[in-house]
Amino acid sequence: MKLGLINSAWAQAGKETAWGIQQTKALGFDSIDIFADPLDIDIRERRLIKRECDRQGLPIVSIACVAVGLIDFNPSVQRFSVDRVKAYLDLAYEYEARNVLLVLGEYIWNREVIPPAEQWRLGVENCRRLAEYADSLGLQIAMELEPFHQSLLNTVDSMCQFIDDVNHPALQANIDISHLRLMHIAPEELRKLRGKAIHVHISDCDGKVHGDLPPGRGVVDFIPYLKEIKALGIDGAISIELEYSPEPDKIRDWVEEAYRETDKLLQAVELRG
Repeated sequence: MKLGLINSAWAQAGKETAWGIQQTKALGFDSIDIFADPLDIDIRERRLIKRECDRQGLPIVSIACVAVGLIDFNPSVQRFSVDRVKAYLDLAYEYEARNVLLVLGEYIWNREVIPPAEQWRLGVENCRRLAEYADSLGLQIAMELEPFHQSLLNTVDSMCQFIDDVNHPALQANIDISHLRLMHIAPEELRKLRGKAIHVHISDCDGKVHGDLPPGRGVVDFIPYLKEIKALGIDGAISIELEYSPEPDKIRDWVEEAYRETDKLLQAVELRG
């Protein structure tokens, strides 16, 4: 698998887009994931991202999208959200990416008022529409497993059920190792995702709250998870996801540490290549 970086690591430290892409290449990453909303960036930024990635020889693998409105009970919000995700898929096509990483969101109002089954149905129906659109572009959607108790997709079983309910080959799973640890999901559970996972996120955490730290700064035992991921035979990328650095002025050191420690882990299980 390729070793990538989600470029939000640089943006969160206030660094300019092109500089972040250049540093991603200089540090040795094989690929890059892009965190950019096509409805927010202007044409200059849109063109700059692809031009600079091409210049650096960094293939764009995934574009991250948070679209909690797909399970909103208001039809107008759902329609807007479907169209917005389609804009992400258009951007992924333009960038010659493989997938859009999709965050679905959480049950509202403590699973009261709106029946949970209704939100699940909305998610399935809207994601099936999006999978059909993705397929028409030769793309896939990678669903995020989130480490929050009200999230629709927060266990391997719920992820498998959602993929089965959508029942479209263009919609598959993303594996986020720190999220698995936060939800106390054993590495062996990943065996259920054989043939259903297309992308991977890697970061560390304290075992209690979402953190996205460089590997080695938290409590995650990565090797068992990486061995199970290797056994799945995913033809894709493992992308490092980092949240806000405690020292933004030293963001390059933060990312370099994450690269170095992740590369060691991947080499240990012979997963990078």
